[in-house]
Amino acid sequence: MARDGAVKSNEEYYDEFAAWYENKRHDGYHAVIDDLEFDLLREYARGADVLEVGCGTGLILEKAAEVASSAHGVDISDGMLEQARARGLEVQQADAAEALPFEDESFDLVYSFKVLAHIEDIDAALQEMARVTRRGGYLLLEFYNPWSLRYLAKRVGGPQRISKKTRESAVYTRWDSAIDLSRRLPENLEVLDFAGVRIFTPAAFFHKLPVVRGALRKMEFFGRDSMLKYFGGFLVVIAQRR
Repeated sequence: MARDGAVKSNEEYYDEFAAWYENKRHDGYHAVIDDLEFDLLREYARGADVLEVGCGTGLILEKAAEVASSAHGVDISDGMLEQARARGLEVQQADAAEALPFEDESFDLVYSFKVLAHIEDIDAALQEMARVTRRGGYLLLEFYNPWSLRYLAKRVGGPQRISKKTRESAVYTRWDSAIDLSRRLPENLEVLDFAGVRIFTPAAFFHKLPVVRGALRKMEFFGRDSMLKYFGGFLVVIAQRR
């Protein structure tokens, strides 16, 4: 086991995180973020064959499976996947930066939330995700945005704990702006739009305050698709496979 703050492989990091991942995740801040993300992908997933890259414990994939024709997930962590399997989801272990275990053009929608920012060989991962997307299909790709309150909060507050022994700093993390991402996507992907998740929330704590949390939720849903989207702490690229 690496000491607190020491760098770990993504698999080690998320296996350790798995036991804590769903703590307090079904209400408050985390529930709002998940709701914003699922609401964004719902119409793309309806009646489609979908793949979630980095599905974790299956919180969003479970919702997608309710509206999709078929739903599959991959994750690097078997600890996370154990909980996804317990939900009855079709998941398997895979590293997106190496190879996804699917044929070319297998899915109408490929999406990933809270994962791509932790993949060092991001170009290889994007190529793989594009490969398994059908022509005319869609990709929703979420990154961490340096033009955001979340970035400032991380700089001020420092890395948070994911377990008693490990902090967020133990895993590789990248930050990409909309300009960076427009230049980075593979040539066979066309950027259609962006969406911004967590624009107004300075810290998760504010979603615990009864008077504030309802207003923040409404503001976050409004801001996600407004011109303020470029300042979302989580920046989602909406792309189409040519």
